[in-house]
Amino acid sequence: MNKWLVQDAKARFSEFLDACLADGPQMVTRQGVEVAVLVPADEWTRLNSSARPSLKELLLSDTARTDLLVPPRGVARRRQAAALE
Repeated sequence: MNKWLVQDAKARFSEFLDACLADGPQMVTRQGVEVAVLVPADEWTRLNSSARPSLKELLLSDTARTDLLVPPRGVARRRQAAALE
């Protein structure tokens, strides 16, 4: 993956975009720290569609199955105390 300084990516954006389309994702750095990545739209769509939903999204969805997360009350059994000999 090629690395671009922020000022270079800004100054040569057309070249930056062409490199992304031809060579794949391009990393952007600011003061030596990786801060962003430019990826082609088709790759972004593929990555986004294959991402699993978060726990929050699952619990807020219409198909949330919260009844499976907590056992019904009174079902839990206590362990028997070990006999002391």
